[in-house]
Amino acid sequence: MAKKTKATKKKKSAQKPALFTRLRKHFGTDPAKLPVIEQTFQSYDRANLHLTIEELLAGADPALVGVVLPNLYSGVSLARLARPTTGKEYEEGPVEFVDVQLANDQRLACVKQGLYTFRDDGHPVALLLTEEDRRAFRDRGLQVEVMAPDREAAERFSRKLVKGVRQGAAFRGKVLSVEEGCLGGTTVRFHKLPDVNRESLILPEELLTRIERQTMGLSKHAAKLKAAGRHLKRGILMHGKPGTGKTLSAMYLAAQMKGRTVLVLTGGAVGSIETACALARLLEPATIVLEDVDLIGTEREQQSVGANALLFELLNQMDGLGEDADILFILTTNRPDFLEPALAARPGRIDLAIEVPLPDETCRRRLFDLYSRGLKLELTDLDVWVRRTNGVSAAFIRELLRKAAVLAAEADGTGPELVVTDQQFEEAIAELLVAGGPMTRALLGFASGTA
Repeated sequence: MAKKTKATKKKKSAQKPALFTRLRKHFGTDPAKLPVIEQTFQSYDRANLHLTIEELLAGADPALVGVVLPNLYSGVSLARLARPTTGKEYEEGPVEFVDVQLANDQRLACVKQGLYTFRDDGHPVALLLTEEDRRAFRDRGLQVEVMAPDREAAERFSRKLVKGVRQGAAFRGKVLSVEEGCLGGTTVRFHKLPDVNRESLILPEELLTRIERQTMGLSKHAAKLKAAGRHLKRGILMHGKPGTGKTLSAMYLAAQMKGRTVLVLTGGAVGSIETACALARLLEPATIVLEDVDLIGTEREQQSVGANALLFELLNQMDGLGEDADILFILTTNRPDFLEPALAARPGRIDLAIEVPLPDETCRRRLFDLYSRGLKLELTDLDVWVRRTNGVSAAFIRELLRKAAVLAAEADGTGPELVVTDQQFEEAIAELLVAGGPMTRALLGFASGTA
């Protein structure tokens, strides 16, 4: 019995590691003598990498196996798997996948760690996909190693992989936001643009036409303009009081220019300017929407060191784009007087600065018509309310109608429809202007001395 156990152990120790054996059988030679090309991709490109690998390996009859690490913090490489002495630490196991969010609420199961073996242009190739060093206390990128019979074959496939990832199949033509993580990594999220049509954008016709010409017009005629040597990179700055429709206008423009990739930066995402511009270059035609640019673009003496760095990065990225890059910057601000002068000082950064004004009488009437849909207005004279709201923003009128509808529901919630009278309007005005206090008035773009 003792002799049998000893023989079993001896036989087991003579067995070659499964992953080493797989590589040796695939290449028909000692894999430790073959070259390896390494590439690192950003973690947010996981879906693009997965789709590229699937496309390149379609019809190549690939084999895919998982790699089991000896412990959580152990790294793995083809060089280790290619030698029996180091490869024995790793076992063949199930393929690990990670569920990745895509646009339109779709999801994609992407390989997290695995070893592919296949043939490319008649040559045997191995591809190992892993995450970067797990011991690093930071966001880990994706590491891809390619092994082939010669360096040229490995480089050739590696370059095809890089080219495919840069096409950004998962991102192209989508609405994205880019955010910096606490560990230094970048997260790309998908969004849906609000359904904003031209009729719901209440601006003076001449103003809206100018905005459309600078944005949609250039996109429509991009090929002709480029052939004529005209630059396509442009920027538009929309400024005005809060609630006048700057953000809504930006969303309208982004939604109307079909086929463009849209990157939205706002709030804490302004630290991702470099990444957003890099993505825009790869995914052009693209539109970068930077809301409340005054958060980083105010006069330098009023800024912190961090804000100065972000402003410098914004200007640097805008300057660094090629003239023929079909990239549109849409910037919004409530404080144009405090905006850094350098931001709009020369063409190529900002080509057009447009003030989005408070609605005039015609626009206020249109706003009442728009926001009263679904309500029954029983007013003595609508013109009185149009005149009384002189100097208020579109956001104020929308909230006025909403507040009046709530009051109408409380007054008579049994009827088939909400009937709004002058009384509800008076109560709504009083609640917004008096009970709401200065903060509410400021948030709704209310100008003193009106209503």
